[in-house]
Amino acid sequence: MANKLFGTDGIRGTANREPMTPATILRVAMAAAIHVRRQQPTEGAQRHPLVVIAKDTRLSGYMVEGALESGFVAMGMNVRLVGPLPTPALAMLTRSLRADMGVMISASHNPYEDNGIKIFGADGYKLSDETERAIEAMVADYDFNQDLATDGRMGQAQRVDDASGRYVEYVKATFPRHLRLDGLRVVLDCAHGAAYRVAPQVLWELGADVVPMAVNPDGMNINRNCGATAPAALCEAVVTHGADIGIALDGDADRLILVDEKGRVIDGDQIMALVATALAKSGQLKGGGAVATVMSNLGLERHLEQNGLRLVRTPVGDRHVMERMRKDGFNFGGEQSGHLIFTDHGTTGDGLMAALQVLAVLRESGEKASKLLRVFPPVPQKLRNVRVASTAVLQTASAQEAIRQAEDALCAQGGRLLVRASGTEPLIRVMAEGDNAALVEETVSALCLYLGQGAKAA
Repeated sequence: MANKLFGTDGIRGTANREPMTPATILRVAMAAAIHVRRQQPTEGAQRHPLVVIAKDTRLSGYMVEGALESGFVAMGMNVRLVGPLPTPALAMLTRSLRADMGVMISASHNPYEDNGIKIFGADGYKLSDETERAIEAMVADYDFNQDLATDGRMGQAQRVDDASGRYVEYVKATFPRHLRLDGLRVVLDCAHGAAYRVAPQVLWELGADVVPMAVNPDGMNINRNCGATAPAALCEAVVTHGADIGIALDGDADRLILVDEKGRVIDGDQIMALVATALAKSGQLKGGGAVATVMSNLGLERHLEQNGLRLVRTPVGDRHVMERMRKDGFNFGGEQSGHLIFTDHGTTGDGLMAALQVLAVLRESGEKASKLLRVFPPVPQKLRNVRVASTAVLQTASAQEAIRQAEDALCAQGGRLLVRASGTEPLIRVMAEGDNAALVEETVSALCLYLGQGAKAA
């Protein structure tokens, strides 16, 4: 059964529109609570299960938080509210507080009108597809009245006052103890999002000269012309302030994009190439390479091979990257979009932690960011998004044939093609890459035009 609520990264949609309505969110919380209670050992049945809830800075976060809190409490779970904090902070606190579940309220890089829910298990990892499907099935048609807590078994909700301080110290502990950032000027774009307080604090306490950007959330400006998906203002600010490097986080701070001192954007593939080779040289890389998704540039794969390392690819989504890392014993992986995962330190992508690992290499090398972060020449790659009425157009015979023909033409010259439906928006993503830049451009343009017309030839 294809997921209807859960996409590639939890549940996401426009706030106060299905599925992000109070009624549906309430049922999601109730279903998740029943899942937790069913996993509870018999000898612990008298203990109230515990859930930690964090959020980013969206105005609708209050509504989502309230609905989740009501659902969990009604089913007999205690709730700990930690307020605006990054997704990786929620994952860390779920384990630190010995909670049974963690829930992050965020639509990541999406505009403020959207919101979402990411659910983590007691181990701090995102739920499996199987668990998500079980929860989704209950949301659809389960009678929750039969499981409501009674006889004093209703849960309680409390706020955790020291949550941000816990995360700050946790992230700082991943930075090499013998290094400091004194004398390093860093422009930090927090996207008016979840890391607007903790990220500047971490860098400042480690000695950096921090120039903060987008740290004044008003509930509606998250990701607006700022953050990892809109780095133009950061590029300009790095040059204006004569900074050594720029760091852009997204709305929930689980990913980052860097900008060198010349104002040029550095994507996740270049960062992965730098970090993987640095970890390998220091003997800290496990698995003999790194894990990335099918979106990562062919140049990254070639670079790792030249250094005796391998690149293992997964479907799009940092959850898939993490699953493969855990399965095959890798300790580093990520996505071109900037989700970077260090399993020696955390259980999900962490933009701030990843930035610290890059800053450590920068400090150790003494190189300029423009030299250090241009690790390999990217193979010409083009990615475009096509907004459609329905992604079902991809299933038509004519669309499949058009994709097959385009793929054959690219593969004949050593390239590759990826066409997929977005898991979070009504978009079709078309990506092609290969050494023949003209063919790559032609392929993407033709497919986007065809799919955008609804594959009328079908």
